[in-house]
Amino acid sequence: MRVVARRLTLEEDGIPGYVAHPEGGGPRPGVMMVHHAHGVTADYKIDAYQLATLGFNVLVPSLFNMFGVPGTNHIGQGADLQAKHSDSEFLVKMDEAWHYLIERLKSDPARTACLGHCMGGRLLIPFAADHPQVRAIVLYYPSVRDEPETSHRPRHAFALARTLRCASLVFCAGKDYIATPAIQGPLWQSFIANGQLVEWHFFSDANHGFRHPDNDGYQPHYADLAWPLVTSFLERTV
Repeated sequence: MRVVARRLTLEEDGIPGYVAHPEGGGPRPGVMMVHHAHGVTADYKIDAYQLATLGFNVLVPSLFNMFGVPGTNHIGQGADLQAKHSDSEFLVKMDEAWHYLIERLKSDPARTACLGHCMGGRLLIPFAADHPQVRAIVLYYPSVRDEPETSHRPRHAFALARTLRCASLVFCAGKDYIATPAIQGPLWQSFIANGQLVEWHFFSDANHGFRHPDNDGYQPHYADLAWPLVTSFLERTV
């Protein structure tokens, strides 16, 4: 199978980011990957390519580029950029990307999933709640905090996860300093309350960011351990 993989720009493609898909026509299952606070780092391109070799259309929208922030990645800028843009603003951009994946890339809307890390994982919970057509979600250490609802973050994951109508795969880290194990407990209860398929993996010695080489908490062992669980889950649910 030949795979087409390339960077997308707003000027040439209508949306910035990265795309990978098998060559040729016909509807295929799709995956929208929602990046972490560092933006679209190189590992997303590798993962997109690997998923495309399995037959998926994969889109990695650069949400920060969509807000007009230049650069191919945004290492070290994520906290400031999240402070400037509300969840509602991010979700609008994610919806634009979803339509690109379905309409422009001709992905089968009945067989399309989302995968997110950290910031992206947290944002996919309200996104999936608003888009019941999403078939499955994969969340790596979603950056859920025990915090009040505000105009900036108006809907908390504890309430939203109970409403999801898709299958979920969640990876949690015992050494996560954002979504600590104390937060993971009620989040787990919220996910299993929705009555859908939930696969939950807790690595007690893992760090927040264990999947990404650009994170201080990168742990190749756990990154390699998680990947076949991801591909198996997507092939079974999408």
